[in-house]
Amino acid sequence: MLSKKLNKFITLCKDLRAWLALFAGLSLTFAYAPFNLWPLVFIAIALACYCTDVKSTKQVAIYGFIFSFGWFAAGISWVHVSIAQFGGLPLPASLLLMAFLCGYLALYPTLAFICAHKFSQTPWQRVFLLISGFAIFEFLRGKLLTGFPWLSFGYTLTDSPFSILAPIMGEVGLTLLCVMLGACLYLLITARQYVLSIGATTAIALLFLFNHFIQSPTYNNKVISTLLVQGNIQQSLRWEPEQFWPTMSKYRDMTRRHWQDVDLVVWPEAAIPEIEDIAYPFLEGLDKAAAFNNTAVITGIPDYQFNSKTVYNSLIVLGKQQAHDTEGHYQYLHRNRYQKHQLLPIGEFVPFEDILRPIAPLFNLAMSSFNRGERVQTNLVANGLHILPAICYEITFSELVRDNFTDESDLLFTVSNDAWFGDSHGPHQHMQIARMRALELQRPLIRVTNNGITGVFDPISKQQTALSQFTADTLKVDVKLIQGTTLFSQYGQKPVWLFVSILLLYIIVVRIKASLMTKVARNFL
Repeated sequence: MLSKKLNKFITLCKDLRAWLALFAGLSLTFAYAPFNLWPLVFIAIALACYCTDVKSTKQVAIYGFIFSFGWFAAGISWVHVSIAQFGGLPLPASLLLMAFLCGYLALYPTLAFICAHKFSQTPWQRVFLLISGFAIFEFLRGKLLTGFPWLSFGYTLTDSPFSILAPIMGEVGLTLLCVMLGACLYLLITARQYVLSIGATTAIALLFLFNHFIQSPTYNNKVISTLLVQGNIQQSLRWEPEQFWPTMSKYRDMTRRHWQDVDLVVWPEAAIPEIEDIAYPFLEGLDKAAAFNNTAVITGIPDYQFNSKTVYNSLIVLGKQQAHDTEGHYQYLHRNRYQKHQLLPIGEFVPFEDILRPIAPLFNLAMSSFNRGERVQTNLVANGLHILPAICYEITFSELVRDNFTDESDLLFTVSNDAWFGDSHGPHQHMQIARMRALELQRPLIRVTNNGITGVFDPISKQQTALSQFTADTLKVDVKLIQGTTLFSQYGQKPVWLFVSILLLYIIVVRIKASLMTKVARNFL
């Protein structure tokens, strides 16, 4: 038995298709930030289509899995940085944990390749099923076990000409566009499928034409001045009680020098590490100082509510709430707050915690017992601005962000602490994901983090202004506000699912018609 398995492994290692699948998956990393070689996504998908264009379903599964494993192994390698530095696990154990995570994520695209192979009879059916399969299984990847929708293909197009379509179809639609173009590229090169390629090109041209004629959001001639404060607190010190006051004082002192002529001051996730009830004297003073200087401060803070024994990862507003206010109105548990809904597994809650917490420090991190806030919450109001918030990992969930969007939303605001991931490509991907949310909703993005990437992104001009990573610094930026709504903000992913439903229905009708014709022919003969 062992000898057979060893022989199979040796055969696989000699298989050029397997190496090509791995190479295609690994190369995808360079299509995302910070490399932004976005055309690579089409080439990688085309190579994956070639590798999975085999007769055996088992081989399709193997090559599809190898491609997908390489895609995630390189793409989310930054996760291992946090496991290795803060997880307290031996290197073999941390690598095994990463392999398990990447293997789990690889199952979803692998199933899409299997379905496209198993249920198609012609090249065009395979393309249609591959598009539909990726829609379905990427949806499941973003839902099951709380979801992990990171690294979808659509994010590679954030800085491409195709980004103009984000307000219409969102990142999910752009992902399916990548699959369509990659699959058609493969069939054009290998099978001279000109009709499919012309059809895909025509569809994209029609989308660009449609975008040209619809009314897009525009600037509303209102400009606000914002101050972003990046404290650069070492991750090892963030939750040490003796560092709470130095951290809070640092953010206050960095802000104090820039109070004047600023409409909005923003601090990162848990910039105030002390729980809110205990930090009340500090917050009260900050509230009065902000109001006195005619501005508002939004900061992240943990909120442990002693009566209910619940703890939330929160954002609160201090200083001016409405534009006409002349003084602060902060009170503990005031309604002008946001409580994080989409919690990060292990980092913010631990499933099966009675079993896992004793195993290793990785499962017993500080502040890893948060409760969920409501899925839909009112926007924060700061100095008369309506601000759509998202904390860290939440920004990857496009429907969650969209569900909290209203016609009154002036800004998309997200905070994070990416110090967990060091000098890796993780924070760059995180910023890229946040910029995609801004493109979908056509609202200016303000993103403030502990050690970068902190910056502002304008979805109309597509200009980004950012601080350097790993520095304690402030960034003062004038932000142009935008009015109007996008098709995505109104309908979300409904048009994409309608398109997928039409593809599947068409395949079913064609297959039924072919089956009936075959039966008629047999009866006639």
